[in-house]
Amino acid sequence: MSLSLPDWSTLADTDDAQWPLLAAVLRVAADEYPGLDVQACAAQLQAHADALATEVASIGSLPLKMAAINRYLFQEQGYGPADDYYAADNNHLQQVLARRRGNPIALAIVQMEVANRLGLAVHGIAFPGHFLTALDLGDNALLAMDPYHGGHPLGLEQIEKLAAQHLGGQALEAELLVRLLMPSPVRGIVLRLLRNLQRSWDLQGQWDKVARCADRQLLLAPDNTAALRDRGLAYMQLGHLAAARHDLDTYLQREPQAPDSEKISQLLRNAPVFSGRMH
Repeated sequence: MSLSLPDWSTLADTDDAQWPLLAAVLRVAADEYPGLDVQACAAQLQAHADALATEVASIGSLPLKMAAINRYLFQEQGYGPADDYYAADNNHLQQVLARRRGNPIALAIVQMEVANRLGLAVHGIAFPGHFLTALDLGDNALLAMDPYHGGHPLGLEQIEKLAAQHLGGQALEAELLVRLLMPSPVRGIVLRLLRNLQRSWDLQGQWDKVARCADRQLLLAPDNTAALRDRGLAYMQLGHLAAARHDLDTYLQREPQAPDSEKISQLLRNAPVFSGRMH
């Protein structure tokens, strides 16, 4: 079946339950690589699944099926962490497939796509600070995994340790743990990819691409005030002062108690009122 990429407006208007994972993440990559071969990406993922099909079908246990998939992807095929963690291409799936290197969420997408093609219900987990995956074992049980570290299964103690690094000492009570391990919708996965990309472009001073990533986030999540602020700050760097003022003023109206509200207000007070460059 031929794979086509929906445009951003179509994605934004699509019900969360209907979002196509592969097409959506390749839509992100197409912003930077408009000529990318989406069929080749789909074919490579299918080739991985085809190579595993006989072995996985011969295994009865779901965890052992998953272990075979992880062994193939992360040991035999060599998928693993990128040397430059914050490089933008770690979020572009076609580059991850070509280089076998990526960040946690991109490696998770590869694992999910291959496992799902083999009939295993693997979903993403938007864990704080580190994207994870989980295999649905039925009866409200799951097997949490870390694709960034070879698909290694995670026990409760390891999950608690991971959470403690990003929750500022907040106790990991049972109710919070359940929330943290909930499946991430594809819209949430794409938003996280866009935030990662925005951070990469920010580190490089690529303000037009920072603005683009923030703009995509706002299209998918209009109430995302952080993206609104970040787009305004990028516009300011680009000299699009009227657009910057609009975004930053709106941000302050929506988030008057934000920790950075005084800093943003000061920036607006010091910025020129008029500019010949408009967004």
